[in-house]
Amino acid sequence: MTLTPSVIDAERLLKLARAARLQRSSAMAPIEPVERGVALPLSFAQQRLWFIERLEGAGGAYHIPVRQRLRGELDRAALRRALDRVVARHEALRTTFVEVEGEPVQRIAPAEESRFHLTEHDLRGAAEADVRRLMAEEAGAPFDLERGPLIRGRLLRIGDSDHVLLITMHHIVSDGWSMGVFTRELNALYAAFRDGNPDPLAPLPIQYADYAVWQRRWVEGEVLREQAAYWQQTLAGAPELLELPADHARPARQDFTGGLVDMELDEGLTAGLKALGARHGATLYMTLLAGWAAVLSRLSGQDDVVIGTPTANRGRKEIEELIGFFVNVLPVRVALSGAPTVAELLARVKARALGAQQHQDIPFEQVVEVVQPARSLSHTPLFQVMFTWQNAPEGGMELSGLAARESGPLPAPAAQAEAAEQTTAKFDLSLFLGERDGRIAGVVEYAAALFERQTVERFAGYLLRALEAMVADERQPVSRLPLLPEVERRRVVEEWNAT
Repeated sequence: MTLTPSVIDAERLLKLARAARLQRSSAMAPIEPVERGVALPLSFAQQRLWFIERLEGAGGAYHIPVRQRLRGELDRAALRRALDRVVARHEALRTTFVEVEGEPVQRIAPAEESRFHLTEHDLRGAAEADVRRLMAEEAGAPFDLERGPLIRGRLLRIGDSDHVLLITMHHIVSDGWSMGVFTRELNALYAAFRDGNPDPLAPLPIQYADYAVWQRRWVEGEVLREQAAYWQQTLAGAPELLELPADHARPARQDFTGGLVDMELDEGLTAGLKALGARHGATLYMTLLAGWAAVLSRLSGQDDVVIGTPTANRGRKEIEELIGFFVNVLPVRVALSGAPTVAELLARVKARALGAQQHQDIPFEQVVEVVQPARSLSHTPLFQVMFTWQNAPEGGMELSGLAARESGPLPAPAAQAEAAEQTTAKFDLSLFLGERDGRIAGVVEYAAALFERQTVERFAGYLLRALEAMVADERQPVSRLPLLPEVERRRVVEEWNAT
């Protein structure tokens, strides 16, 4: 597709915002190594997740499982050595969290004493059910944040030249971008060790703990105060809760049990959404976010919707190749009051998305402190619904001499590693979408304590029809977008209203 000047302008504005952030951060004090003999604080994101685990017990909701089918002659010794080396390179993977005088601190194990915890299983001749059971067991087995390790794996041998590699990390030491770093380094190290060569990777100048210390100093600066003021003004008076029509009453304490519903848009609709956004200077991310906001507004009956959307938060060059928990979350507030048309909603979403991007440096945890929303153990603060557009750099596992591919029914490309056969949900609803081969595809992750699968399948159908209607007529009011399929519409309007 040829981009029109308007969508080029949108892309240019995003690039200018990123460049401005890089200029601001480069003008600040550099991230430098800090002394390891003192108590090392957690980053703000780590501290929030530590409290969630301590107070709520999130189970597997914050696990990052990856699995890879490896066909060919696997050099298990080279694989073990490569995994050990990745752990030695990244302090985050050797970190545990202990409480000292009421505050959590990082405890980093020495590299020479740390190994990747890999368990091998010989499942040649085993039933497929046994293989799947071990996969689910590995992904869901709890981590001990105080004792560790917070990364582990299993190697399942299901044939003489056929293996499945399972790797699970806790989110407190990793994120989606980190998975790309992990697989790229594993690929390079395995190839080198398999051929008898030394480690080819350059040393890392800093580690995650250095970033955590730097972040806490930086958050006291003038730039962060300005950004805090933006979020305080933007989120003032935002609704505490998005009241979606649920199948079950919300539990008093958040339940992280979840499920997944697949979603795919055909090539025609994907192209239509790109063209729609191009006419209004909106990126594909903005266009899909507008459609999601429209459906959530219709379902809840609320014309003020806050949707969380993640950002990689890798604005500084020195942290691009680090494994750690860097991802930040931006609460994007979308107003649907005043009966906006599709075109008007796109303009509103574009403005909000650009504003959020320009003020994304402040950690989400600090935004919560600034806004001071009502706190509840039954739901997350500020927003309960997410939208994730999958465009982070991918690093597929390509071990030398092996045919590697994802194993089993993964919801690719949308949730990638983090949603591999998940049975957990961090939020009420989370929409993961990405583009591959000219089609938009992904999953809707849902809280099983609130919704039945059939209900979420209907929600996904509503979104699909809303997007089709947006493409068909951008002048119609968002409140008039048809959501129901013809069969369901006839049932509601005619059969259930026969009187």
